[in-house]
Formats: sequence, structure tokens, C-alpha cells
Amino acid sequence: MKYNQYGESYTTEQELCDMLYQNPNLDLERFMVEDPTQFNQSVTKTFADFGKLRPYLPINYKEEVPVELFDHVQQQIWHMPEQYLNFDIAQWVLDQCQTQEEMQRVGQELLLFQERDLFNLLRYLKYFVDTMRDNGVVWGLGRGSSTASYVLYLIGVHKINSMYYDLPIEEFLK
Repeated sequence: MKYNQYGESYTTEQELCDMLYQNPNLDLERFMVEDPTQFNQSVTKTFADFGKLRPYLPINYKEEVPVELFDHVQQQIWHMPEQYLNFDIAQWVLDQCQTQEEMQRVGQELLLFQERDLFNLLRYLKYFVDTMRDNGVVWGLGRGSSTASYVLYLIGVHKINSMYYDLPIEEFLK
């Protein structure tokens, strides 16, 4: 396993194969590999029941990798437990609503989050807040435009009830 200057881990195909010999149940989709071409081609050709490996994209991607590809790969990486990756965050947030007005506001915000493909971010924030609470970490009341989001308030990211202060969600999700 190698680490770049930003702490991102990556490996070679050979190192990953060696790890698979030691642990056949290894979750391959969690690894970035310098050059996964040979492995991914083998999976395709043999119809193996393996996920494809993600390529490691060095930080100096601007000249080597199209920005769209870099963004796509990075947005697939969520370092959180499986239970949060598959968590129905929309239903959980809706279940937190006490009134019809809250339900309407949450519905409006969830549509905006969904349009921007941000549900994984909401799942991560739920995991992050739960982890901080479990470990007794104290965080601020709220800053900036995020306090306009009632969904983030329900998740616990901040303590500002945007409905009470009549803060429009458009202040956050422009």
C-alpha cells in the first residue's frame, strides 16, 4: 500500500492480488489501483463476479486526466461504513418531521439535493454527526449558508432551525 502527499492510499495490481490471497473476502471496490486495466479486462472477459477496480488518479491530474473523470472517480469514494452507504437518508429525514409544514419543507429540500446528486453527501453527514456524537465531540452551532437547510438541521449538522427563522433553502442550494 502506498500513500501520496495527501494521505490517499493506492496499490498495484500485484499487491492487491497478494492481499486477496490472504483475505479472499476483501472488498475490491474500496481500493484504488495504479493501473487496473488488466484486472478489469479479465473481469469483463471471464464474466467474473468481481467489481471493477478504480484507477488511482494522482493529484496532478489537471494535465493528465480530464476534470470530469477525476470528479466522477472522487465522487464514488465515501469512507463510511456499509450501513450508511445503503442508508435511506430521505426516509429517515422525512421520519424526523413533526408537522405537515416540516414535511413540505423537507420534501422541497430533498428534491434539490437529489437534483444535485447529493444524497451520498447527506448519508456521509449523518455518519459524521453520529460518529461525533458517539465520541463526545463538540462542534459549532452553524455557520454560513448551510444554516438555511432544514434537512441539515434535522441531521444535526447545525443547530439553526431555518424554518423558525424563515431562511429560504435557496440561500444554501443556489
